Amino acid sequence: MASVATPLLETIEADEPPPKTQPATSAPLREAVVLTPGGGGGGSRRALDRIASTPNDTEAGLAGIFRQSAHPGALFFLYFFRTLALAAYILSGFFPDYYVISAVVIVVFLSMDFWNCRNVAGRTLVGLRFWNQVDEDGESSWVFESRDPSRPANPVDSRMFWTALYIFPAFWLILLIVSFLKLSISFIPIVILALVFNMTNVVGFTYADRDAKRRWATNAAASGWSMGVGGLGGQILSGVVKNSVGRVFR
Repeated sequence: MASVATPLLETIEADEPPPKTQPATSAPLREAVVLTPGGGGGGSRRALDRIASTPNDTEAGLAGIFRQSAHPGALFFLYFFRTLALAAYILSGFFPDYYVISAVVIVVFLSMDFWNCRNVAGRTLVGLRFWNQVDEDGESSWVFESRDPSRPANPVDSRMFWTALYIFPAFWLILLIVSFLKLSISFIPIVILALVFNMTNVVGFTYADRDAKRRWATNAAASGWSMGVGGLGGQILSGVVKNSVGRVFR
C-alpha cells in the first residue's frame, strides 16, 4: 500500500498546473471593414452614391452615369434608339440583297428615336418640349414648353442629353459623306432622312432652351425693376427691360 501512495500524491499535485503568463503584446489591429453596395445598409449607400458634392466625386463609366442620373430609364432609351438606328444602317451594308427590309427597319428605328427624343427624353431629362402647330390661316409656328427654373435639371442628365443631341447628327453626316464617296445612291436617301430627323430635334431643342432662358431672364429682370420702382414708372421700366433682355436670347 505504501508503494502505491507515493505516486498517487505526485499525480494529484500535477493535476492543477500553475497559470501560464503570456508575454505582454500590443492589442491586434482590427481589419478594415469595406462596405459594398450589396452589403448591409445598401439602400443608404446607393442613395449617397447618387449625390456628387464636387466634380471629383463623379464616378466614371456607364455605371456611375446611370447611378447619378435622375431618370436612368429615359437616358438609356435615348441612347438605345439612336444607337440602334445607326447600327442597323451600318449592318445593312453587309446584306445588300435585303435592301428593302433594311430600309424599312432603319426608318422605323429613326421614327422611334425621333418620337422618343422629342416627347419623352427632352421633357424628362432637360424639361424642354417643342412642336409645330398650324393656325386657321395656314401659318405654322413653333411652340415651346420649359420646366420651372426653380426645378433645374439633373446635371448628368442634361450633359448626356445635349451630348447625344449633337453627336449623333455628326455621325450621320460622316455616313452621308461616305455614301457619296462610295456612290451608294440607294442609301443616300436614308441618311438624308436620318439627318432631317436629327437636325429637327437639334433646332427645336436649341430654340426651346433659348426661349426658356429668355423668358426666365425677362421675368427676373421685370420683377426686380417692379420691386424697385412702383406705379406707372415701374411698368414702363419693366417693359423696356423685357424688350432689351429678350433680344439677347433671340
